[in-house]
Amino acid sequence: MTSLAQMLRTVAAVGTICLCFVPAPGSTQPAQKTLRFIPQADLRSIDPIWTTAYVTRNFGYLVFDTLFALDKDFKPQPQMVDRWRASDDKLTYSFTLRDGLKWHDGQPVRAADCVASLERWGKRDTLGQKLMEAVGEIQAVDDKTFTIRLKSPFPLILDALGKLSSNVPFMMPERLAKTDASSRSRRRSAPARSNSSRRSGFPATRRSL
Repeated sequence: MTSLAQMLRTVAAVGTICLCFVPAPGSTQPAQKTLRFIPQADLRSIDPIWTTAYVTRNFGYLVFDTLFALDKDFKPQPQMVDRWRASDDKLTYSFTLRDGLKWHDGQPVRAADCVASLERWGKRDTLGQKLMEAVGEIQAVDDKTFTIRLKSPFPLILDALGKLSSNVPFMMPERLAKTDASSRSRRRSAPARSNSSRRSGFPATRRSL
């Protein structure tokens, strides 16, 4: 009995000491944790336009951004785009980028980047190909504004630009988007980040891997 009582007292003493080191409620001291993630497949390609593999798409969402994103009702909303307008005949769309968008190397996101990105995506993605059939011209007006002129109305244009899954119309620096659509980009470092904060359901800041 004496041994049992001593053991219980020892346990109680240790518990008391441990409580002294437990952060009080509301403490701002963060717990140090390591998150380990194993994807469902090997990341064999980091080019989300060249392949429809989900593991590459997921990588793309950690690195790149899109002009539009879907809200909780699956309606396209401006993401990298600050404002846009359509002509009365729905044949000319003008898009102006948000202020302060930058790539990982600190260079500003330009309309020319978006034009090249859309043209490459439109050669690979099924919905993008349908959109391009209706497109007459995609042109950068200045560094922040570009236009899409259609030969015929395409009611799903915003849905296409905010397409959620493979192939996602990710925006990339022009130097990457100029890669031939039938060839994959072999760059092994995370090339771009636009630091958007409007997307619903996705991280506000993209991190390089």
